[in-house]
Amino acid sequence: MNGKVNRVVLIGTGAVGCSYAYSLINQGTVEELVLIDVNEFRAEGEVMDLNHGLPFAPSSIKIWNGSYKDCAEADLVVITAGLPQKPGETRLDLVRKNTMIFKDIVKNIMDNDFDGIFLIATNPVDILTYVTWKESGLPKERVIGSGTTLDTARLRYMLGDYFDIDSRNVHAYIIGEHGDTELPVWSHTTIGVERLETYLAKNSEYNQEQLESLFENVRDAAYHIIERKGSTYYGIGMSLTRITKAILQNENCILPVSVYLDGEYGHQDVFIGTPAVINRNGVKQVIELELNDVEKQQFDHSVKVLKEIILPISN
Repeated sequence: MNGKVNRVVLIGTGAVGCSYAYSLINQGTVEELVLIDVNEFRAEGEVMDLNHGLPFAPSSIKIWNGSYKDCAEADLVVITAGLPQKPGETRLDLVRKNTMIFKDIVKNIMDNDFDGIFLIATNPVDILTYVTWKESGLPKERVIGSGTTLDTARLRYMLGDYFDIDSRNVHAYIIGEHGDTELPVWSHTTIGVERLETYLAKNSEYNQEQLESLFENVRDAAYHIIERKGSTYYGIGMSLTRITKAILQNENCILPVSVYLDGEYGHQDVFIGTPAVINRNGVKQVIELELNDVEKQQFDHSVKVLKEIILPISN
């Protein structure tokens, strides 16, 4: 890895990639940002536009449209390229089309001596993170998917709104597939330092049934947004920036990302969303939550769904 300055290479300058780049610049996260896109003319235009805002950025940053050769000195390669989710289409419907795109992208990156960390955002993210790991040959600790980071943020926001509590004081996780089989871990949810179960018992105007409805809105949020504006990008862009900061600043912070299970939760050979400790080396530790019987059953189902999709493309 490059020890002098932090270099991030972004593959894909669509709405998600550019929202991420914009967020990176506004938060002063990196010193070098390289944009790569199959449409080089588009990437050049995005670089020009971003550079024109640098006088207002909190710190100095060098931005340019580059090539896969720039990956050789990159600390982090973030992939947002791929076909987007269309109205009425599930994330998993995208798998075969985007798998072929990813195999080509990852080969080009590795052929240019990349030795950093991969961060994947393209959907279906758990599947494509697995594909990236397989195709790259990198250790599992250095391949990370955005996982349920955004889903968890959506849950915390909606819980904060429901309870009229600052969402930063709501501690809750969504785990599993970033998609239709994800699940909320109610058994580990706290409002401030108080367990959710205790909080509900003390405040009769709130109830578990309403929380289940709230979770359904979280799970289906992407569909609702896509129906209204065509795609989602601001939330995932900020989520990717949060993960990037955790990596480049060696934070050892806990984020619900897509990581490789090697016995955790009784499963292996699958990338799926779960809290993990993230630092400069990637995944320091996968945190295995103690789930109740219902949550364990839901998580097992999520793993099963992902493995059924992975099987035909992993051989």
